[in-house]
Amino acid sequence: MKALLKAELLKLRTTRTFAVVVGVSALFSVALAVLGATVTKNVTAHELFTNNSITYVIVLLGAIGMTGEWRHRTITSTILASPDRVRLLSAKVIASAAAGVVLVFLVTVVTMIAGTIALKAGGHATLGVGGLADVMWRNLAVAAVLGPFGVAIGAIGRNQIVTVVGLIAVASFLEPQLFAASHAVGQFGPLAEAPTAVLGSSAANGTLAAGPALVVMIAWAAAAFGVAAIRLRNRDLV
Repeated sequence: MKALLKAELLKLRTTRTFAVVVGVSALFSVALAVLGATVTKNVTAHELFTNNSITYVIVLLGAIGMTGEWRHRTITSTILASPDRVRLLSAKVIASAAAGVVLVFLVTVVTMIAGTIALKAGGHATLGVGGLADVMWRNLAVAAVLGPFGVAIGAIGRNQIVTVVGLIAVASFLEPQLFAASHAVGQFGPLAEAPTAVLGSSAANGTLAAGPALVVMIAWAAAAFGVAAIRLRNRDLV
């Protein structure tokens, strides 16, 4: 497993798409925090530091990394090197979780620094150490679960474009519409509502508390992993 994890982490570090998406998302997160602190009158530090685009991009990176194996036709050589497909999927899930946590930690730290400076300059209240720690654990928890969820969905769908578009559609349209129609059902959505509740955003009014919402996210990720493992173990590679 250690060798597989090293190989998967190496893939993440050396993939151009990964670097570009992470870089753009990081810049976007910092820009949103600074603009929000300087332009918005009733902004809070908690909203600035949890409304973090890279947290949600992690799920797309996981899906892109997995579906890329089929898009670039490397899945055959990958499985020849590691015939145990479930073990391989596990390595990808763990690598995605680890990479997501590290990236979100770094981006959150930079966002907090830039956002705090902008908040002070604009005369807004800032967060103390306890408040910053609360924001941090929420961001890291969401990243740690969304990355593996993205990998599992990518293994199920296999087609990169369909998978990415589908994830975006569910997160940006289907889940919000379901939540608007029925809070009792929509609050269990894995990509928008449950993560929003974990982050503690003001948009989460009427949803689950952070702890139960995190359990919901983990349950979705575990279910997706189970389906992905079955499909990957039984499907042809071409």
